[in-house]
Amino acid sequence: MARLNVNPTRMQLTRLKDRLRTATRGHKLLKDKQDELMRQFIDLIRQNKVLREQVERKLLESFSKFRITAAMMSPQMLELALILPKQSLSLEITERNIMSVHVPDMAFHRSKAAGGLYPYGYVNTPAELDEALRELEAVMDELLELAKIEKACQLMADEIEKTRRRVNALEYRTIPDLQETIKYIRMKLDENERATITRLMKVKELIAKNEQETY
Repeated sequence: MARLNVNPTRMQLTRLKDRLRTATRGHKLLKDKQDELMRQFIDLIRQNKVLREQVERKLLESFSKFRITAAMMSPQMLELALILPKQSLSLEITERNIMSVHVPDMAFHRSKAAGGLYPYGYVNTPAELDEALRELEAVMDELLELAKIEKACQLMADEIEKTRRRVNALEYRTIPDLQETIKYIRMKLDENERATITRLMKVKELIAKNEQETY
């Protein structure tokens, strides 16, 4: 704790009391915000863990079929089969507010050409390539959801850290300093009041003594 460098006056005491009330109220609000952010952050972390495991498992299955396809086809034939995609993706990004944290909300918009997903004929390509592309398309929405959740976790973790620093600054620095300064000013005012009373009593004694000597 460190005492603030202020004059020990009643006006300063009133101002510091107001500051202390504001700091105490702000500390409670920030602490509540921190607790709610932590609750939502933990929920997101759990969702992220489950979704990441699902996405990684599906991607591994799709990549294993791509490896089988690559073993059955020459690199030139595989590149030729996939060189002209039949589907395009556009990404729309908006924002939503979670406890004053602006997290991205993303959505895919697909546009498919005639002929569906596969940009090749079925004669010269193995069935594993069809399955790999189908599984990749199926996992895209989950992959985007995973990206949304992970970005939200990152932003919320940053906000939690900033809120924690503010809470600690109020709890361990600002509020104790104000309390120490208020205590000091009260002590000085009490000392001044006692000194004033003592002086008044001495003046009263002197006046009474003079009156007695006069009579």
